Amino acid sequence: MRVSYVAFPTMPMNKARKVTLLAAVVAALATAAVATAGTSLSLVAYSTPKTVMGKIIQAWQQTPDGKNVSFSQSYGASTDQARAVGQGLKADIVFLSTGDDVNLLVDDGLVDSTWNRQSYDGIAADTVVVFAVRDGNPKHIKGWNDLIKPGVQVVTPNPFSSGSAKWNVLAAYGAQRRLGKTDRQATAYVTKLFQHVVAQDSSGRNATNTFLAGKGDVLITYESEAINSRLNGQDIQYVIPRQSMLIELPIAVTKNASDAGKANQLIRYVKGDTAQNLFAQYGFRPVVKSVLAKYGKQYPARPGIFKVDDKMIGGWRNADRVWFDPNKGRMVQIERAIGGPSSG
Repeated sequence: MRVSYVAFPTMPMNKARKVTLLAAVVAALATAAVATAGTSLSLVAYSTPKTVMGKIIQAWQQTPDGKNVSFSQSYGASTDQARAVGQGLKADIVFLSTGDDVNLLVDDGLVDSTWNRQSYDGIAADTVVVFAVRDGNPKHIKGWNDLIKPGVQVVTPNPFSSGSAKWNVLAAYGAQRRLGKTDRQATAYVTKLFQHVVAQDSSGRNATNTFLAGKGDVLITYESEAINSRLNGQDIQYVIPRQSMLIELPIAVTKNASDAGKANQLIRYVKGDTAQNLFAQYGFRPVVKSVLAKYGKQYPARPGIFKVDDKMIGGWRNADRVWFDPNKGRMVQIERAIGGPSSG
């Protein structure tokens, strides 16, 4: 059998090399363009950590993981922020002031229900409830019972819009329980406390501004909020009561994050030594014990510290049902009785 061969024209070797080189250059330029475009992440957070989160993000952007990642950031009253995300505000990462607000997003299908099973139980940093007082503490405010003395005027945010307000309510109740009061007696104390409240702003930061403007004798607030006010040049004194509440500040990735991998890398960085040191420098208690130990003088332990998961409160789901349900909760009844806000 005769086999016929058909000859096809071949490309000269130098020309083939040029084409191959050109293709490689084009591919490299395309890769570089993608890298230059980078990733954009959206952070939605409560009001107080605005400064420190800006510092943490800047530090992360200097790392290989954070290089070429840009951010949009939104800060405001915690519960309002959670509601806004539930209504469509873009968020890849949420950093809120209560687990209750994260649970709102769990219920909306936007955050995984296992958010609190991540490292450090899903918490980025801690703080405690404190009393900010006037210069020299003229009302001699030291403990919870001093807040309900005749003539004492109290400032605390609105518990239907502010996460810090919820902590304040639970701290007031829990302090009484730690002092041996019954559930009924402790609830009566909260009612009496709110009869002394003269302003309920939408957020912890706004409540601080109201207090600094001259309203009230004492502001129930975060330790971190008081320290941040000092860092901003505002002369604010504060007292840590013996019975105080550990405020645990949750951070989570949303289910519809544009880049969940990058979002989780940031959260891991937030819980690392560099970010935890920045938290400590800006008024927050680190969750990493080895870092917290370095700041023992700045963040003293108190003998009566309790947590939201303690049996007397029963965790955020129970606290929300008992205290903050907008129809049947204890706070809506207390607010209605004193003519206070009953919604956010």
